[in-house]
Amino acid sequence: MSVRELLILGTSSAVPTRRRNHNAYFLRWDTHGILFDPGEGTQRQMHLAGQTATDITRICITHFHGDHSLGLPGTIQRIARDQVPHPVRVAYPAQGQKYWERLRHATSFHDTEVIVPQPVGGAGTCLLGEQDLTITALPLRHSVSTYGYRIAEPDGWRMLPQALAEHGVHGPDVGLLQRQGHLKVAGQTVHLHQVARPRRGQVFALIMDTAPCAQAVELARGADLAVIESTYLDTEEHLARAYLHMTARQAGRIAARAGVRTLVLTHISERYKADQDPDFLTQAGQSFDGTVLLAQDLDRVPLPARND
Repeated sequence: MSVRELLILGTSSAVPTRRRNHNAYFLRWDTHGILFDPGEGTQRQMHLAGQTATDITRICITHFHGDHSLGLPGTIQRIARDQVPHPVRVAYPAQGQKYWERLRHATSFHDTEVIVPQPVGGAGTCLLGEQDLTITALPLRHSVSTYGYRIAEPDGWRMLPQALAEHGVHGPDVGLLQRQGHLKVAGQTVHLHQVARPRRGQVFALIMDTAPCAQAVELARGADLAVIESTYLDTEEHLARAYLHMTARQAGRIAARAGVRTLVLTHISERYKADQDPDFLTQAGQSFDGTVLLAQDLDRVPLPARND
């Protein structure tokens, strides 16, 4: 059975705390295992969550600040140590090439050839190929070169059993009709739109370290699940402006403008205590009327079921 869920490995910003590890997010999407922004402690968090290096099929780095990338050397070395047999593509900002090279070879270990660098760059859209997914990277607005990521499956069709029966389509012919778009049945042509209705593909977005910007909205457009940094509360909005981050309220505004279904707030400053957690939900919810979750370490968040 396919599984589509977000495993949250860490939720802190620059400084980890007793209850929040450095960033890391693992998206299970059917046969894909996409690791975003492995900060320090990612290996341990994956172990606690029951995930292995073999589960990783791709790594996406938003930018080369330490809380988003210092777990990369250990993750790569674990991939090598466990002799992961499949390619693991690693997307990262091309402007940070020197940091990629340092982290890729940070210490001595028996290397592996399965790591495939995939730098992204430029001011426009970068498409990263997968057979059954479209992975889009767009530049964000931060103090260093930073990209957000959007994972989307192609739109498809939901087959209608009654319509199939009425048109005499059954068994292997159902799959053939899906692939071809039309099929001859008893001397008549049956078209896909006669026995199915369009089904929008699911979308996931991850938007880290950025001031509010149009690209953040574009990445999150129509997302079923969007993870958006919300480092600060309203009382520290001046810090958000100074350091090019967002508040929970601003993250809510991005989600509202983009038509997100479920918003996950994360990348929480170490200054905030547990009793302030509800304030993040309240302030984001004042701008966004969808589902809002505040990420906690080792949470599992399923992609919302399709509503079509």
